[in-house]
Amino acid sequence: MSDYEVLDPRFRSMVLPNAPLEKLAEGFRWLEGPVWFADMQCLLFSDIPNDRIMRWTASGGVSVFRQPSRFANGHTRDREGRLVGCLHGGRAIVRTELDGDVTLLADRFEGKRLNSPNDVVVKSDGTIWFSDPPYGIQTDYEGGKDESELPANVYRFDAHDGSLKVVIGDIAGPNGLCFSPDEKRLYVSDTGVQFEPHSKCCIRVYDVADDGNSLRNGRDFHATATGHADGVRCDQDGNAWAAVGDGVHCIAPDGTLLGRIKVPCTVSNLCFGDRHRSRLFLCASQALYAIWINRRGAQRP
Repeated sequence: MSDYEVLDPRFRSMVLPNAPLEKLAEGFRWLEGPVWFADMQCLLFSDIPNDRIMRWTASGGVSVFRQPSRFANGHTRDREGRLVGCLHGGRAIVRTELDGDVTLLADRFEGKRLNSPNDVVVKSDGTIWFSDPPYGIQTDYEGGKDESELPANVYRFDAHDGSLKVVIGDIAGPNGLCFSPDEKRLYVSDTGVQFEPHSKCCIRVYDVADDGNSLRNGRDFHATATGHADGVRCDQDGNAWAAVGDGVHCIAPDGTLLGRIKVPCTVSNLCFGDRHRSRLFLCASQALYAIWINRRGAQRP
């Protein structure tokens, strides 16, 4: 089991000793934002510095889905199966309609421009929750250098009435987002302040309030001793699988680190996909990896 590090006996039943880490494609600049389309048997993911969204299929390999992409980052699907994405270049959240048209959902809050939306999730009620750190406007590499007009926040967007509100305002660098399968928790990666090496980095967890529209009781969930936590996804049992600097961490709902998938380069984001949602796709620096595991991803967009 050279691709794994078992830290808790529970992790042994979650991994497969005969399923190795596979490199599916390489030659990119910085990969992010994977999302699986089961109905089309394809994975979409962002190659941010190259300003494009890529598509991978088992039969056809890698092709360009959209270029230019306005430096797209994180993606998800809404309840109607439409692609919802974060744009660094547009400083916006957009939705790709079923006919291919792109609809602007939000690019301002209280009259001020968003920073550079990073990751996005859709709740079962159709609301769109996204993180908005300034990473995409701090350099020209992943968009364009510009000034922040707003703090780094996590927002809730209601597509029904167009309202946008801050749900988290106490995180220095909100990044990856994931609801627990029962939607009673929201996990948020705090990547800290970019270019400050001693900035605190961890995964936070918040309880979803009874109204379903706000959060409470924010607290540290998992500290990252090596590297920054980034993308995070839950399996059906509520375990969190997080992209961290030294691989993929599997964390139990009680915060116990169960084990780690070893990856030879920095993993930025991940998602479940392929048959039964039991394959992890990993955006890892300049390459796309995948590994089969013995858990299924939660049935969420």
